Amino acid sequence: MHLLYAFLVLLSLSHGFSPNCARRCSCDSVQSVQCYRLTEVPSGIPSTTKKLYISHSKIQHLQLSNFTRLLALEEFILLACGTEFVENDTFKILSTLKTLELLKNKLRRVPGALPASLEVLKLNDNSIYALQGSDFEGLKNLKVLELKNNLISSLSPSMLSSLVSLQNLMVDGNNIDSVAGPLILPYLKHMSMENNKLHFIPGSFFTSLQSLQFLSFSDNFLSKIPVNLPKSLLSLKMERNQLKEFRFQDVKHLENLSHLYLSENFLSSIDGAQLLVNLTTLEVSQNHLQMLPHKLPARLQKLDCSNNLIQRVTAQDFQDLRDLKHLFLDNNIVSLFEAGALQRCSQLSNLALEQNLLLSIPLRLPKTLARLDLKGNAIQDIAERELKDLKQLQVLNLRNNKISALDLKALEGLPRLRHLYLDGNPWNCTCSLLRAREIFKAKGTDVRGGQCAAPAERQGESWMSSRKIMRQCEHHLHQTEKSKEAKKKSKPEDFSSKISMDDDDYDYEID
Repeated sequence: MHLLYAFLVLLSLSHGFSPNCARRCSCDSVQSVQCYRLTEVPSGIPSTTKKLYISHSKIQHLQLSNFTRLLALEEFILLACGTEFVENDTFKILSTLKTLELLKNKLRRVPGALPASLEVLKLNDNSIYALQGSDFEGLKNLKVLELKNNLISSLSPSMLSSLVSLQNLMVDGNNIDSVAGPLILPYLKHMSMENNKLHFIPGSFFTSLQSLQFLSFSDNFLSKIPVNLPKSLLSLKMERNQLKEFRFQDVKHLENLSHLYLSENFLSSIDGAQLLVNLTTLEVSQNHLQMLPHKLPARLQKLDCSNNLIQRVTAQDFQDLRDLKHLFLDNNIVSLFEAGALQRCSQLSNLALEQNLLLSIPLRLPKTLARLDLKGNAIQDIAERELKDLKQLQVLNLRNNKISALDLKALEGLPRLRHLYLDGNPWNCTCSLLRAREIFKAKGTDVRGGQCAAPAERQGESWMSSRKIMRQCEHHLHQTEKSKEAKKKSKPEDFSSKISMDDDDYDYEID
């Protein structure tokens, strides 16, 4: 009997359960307990528990008696339990509690009298409609506060004045339409107020945020860049607002800024970015730009100008961008791409030009390219001179163009090509195209070849997989070999025998 009991204990431990653990819970050896489908916080949780995770339950309210035995608790997570109410002082006795997450519940206010030991407080996805200064009283050690996806309508200094150590503040997805300053949060590094209803940010708002590095106001109704932004900023996100102009003169003091996101606004021009000397990422997609930004900073590594109205690309646009690695110009109306326009971009590895009006592959592209996307243009052929220097190219996308034939020399000169997308073109499925298939297979290139448009009897067939086309080409090859043997036996002066091969035989000949 003792052996059987010992075996059962070992078996339960191997599956993460302890015989002393509460029902519907699992306990592990590092004082961590996970519980599911409960109606209340169970009383049988070991008193040594440091981490308690309860999810997908029906626990309407929390009270002090739920935690009187859990004095070693350091982390409590309550996820999707339908909790509506937390009694005052429920967590006050937990003097070692560092992390409290009450996520996806139905709370209407911040729980009161939280322990001074708290460092992380996450109340995302509740129904909290207002903040009071007393909500965070005594939380001098709190570093992270997340209140995303609630019903908060305003933010003022008095609400957060107790949080003297706060480093991260997330209030995305609320109804905030007004903010007041200054926020006295001297150690705040990361603040996000995305998806609110802000039309204006007062200049005083940032006066005491001199450690702020990451700031996001995306998905609001701002028509201007906020003034007096902290000099410490590394990243500024302003996507999906109502910006009609961006004056770099107003932000030239942001000498540390490396990432700037301005996509999905109403900008018609971007000039003066060279004032931000340390900028490495600039995203201005889905605006109204008719030309590329002038005088971009020399350290830029990523430029996204996709989904605009840009018509031409010239060498002057990129003459100083030697560090540029990623360039996105897709979904514009580019019809002119000057030969060698990107040659000074000696680090460029990713070039996106899909959905434009190009008639050919741009000449003298950087030798460093690893990915070239030309999907959805009007390119009619692939020439060797266009691709001959791209020895590092791994991905070439030529989908949905007007290409009917392949230049084998051009593709043979791409030793590292691993993915080639050719579907959506009007292929003329001659046997020379089948030779390209064999070359791709030999190199291990993944090819999406598309369907035949000609000749008529092969329309709709896939030239990369059709056995019918292969058999026909094998037959033509056999006939061609017989013709060659006949020529060898003919006399040298028999000129007529030299030109006896008709055009079809010539098209299908495989050397």
